[in-house]
Amino acid sequence: MGLLQDWYRKETLDSEEERTHRPQNEEIAFYQAVSSGDIDAVRQNCEQKRFTESEGVGILSRNPVTNLKYHFVITTAFITRLCVEGGMEMEQAFRLSDFYILKLDLLHTTEEVASLHDRMVLDFTGKMRLLRKNAGTSKPVTSCIEYIYAHIKERITIEDLAAHTGLSASYLSRIFKEEVGISVSDYIREKKVEKAQNLLKFCDYSLIEIANYLSFSSQSHFIQIFKKLVGMTPKKYRDLYYCTTWSVAPLSKPDTAKS
Repeated sequence: MGLLQDWYRKETLDSEEERTHRPQNEEIAFYQAVSSGDIDAVRQNCEQKRFTESEGVGILSRNPVTNLKYHFVITTAFITRLCVEGGMEMEQAFRLSDFYILKLDLLHTTEEVASLHDRMVLDFTGKMRLLRKNAGTSKPVTSCIEYIYAHIKERITIEDLAAHTGLSASYLSRIFKEEVGISVSDYIREKKVEKAQNLLKFCDYSLIEIANYLSFSSQSHFIQIFKKLVGMTPKKYRDLYYCTTWSVAPLSKPDTAKS
């Protein structure tokens, strides 16, 4: 009975103070902008600092930081599910959601939470934008792309992908290049280098640790491929882009052999 009395008391106070929430269509428009990859609309929302505005937003905690954290989790949950519905690979979406919510745990100010929120929504939006560009891929090629994402730290061969899709290696190689524009091996290298870029920016792992984690045959091979695709060495890239405000758990070595 106590909870019911508290609810009626709060409902009366909110009515007297004329507290109302933002129109639902505004929130829906924002979520749709993220899930559709509309980077300009999402960036504008971030620049307007709509996430930290208190007017029309529910009060979930009397502590401002905790209140904003609760809203962050709600926003991330909605975005994750909408992006999955929009075609993002489910495992990728939930890994991304878990990653940002775990980062949220480490923050202590509303400014930090707001900054992480902007990173999160722009990250999801960017990935959805890229996904839209690749929307014309066939089911086998899409399956290959998802497999590569999920096994990026392993040694991946065209034979692995052929077994995964049930197609011959030669046929799969041909349709992959026709639809994606580059060969399977080049695509895998690009994705490994993209992963390496994130590790170089946000972590302090050594080059040999990153090379081993991503199953390059050696540190020199990793450096050679990275420089070819990025235009600079991994060390130079880290010197330019390293971000000291992030920390993650130690890398786990892949189970498969290096290549």
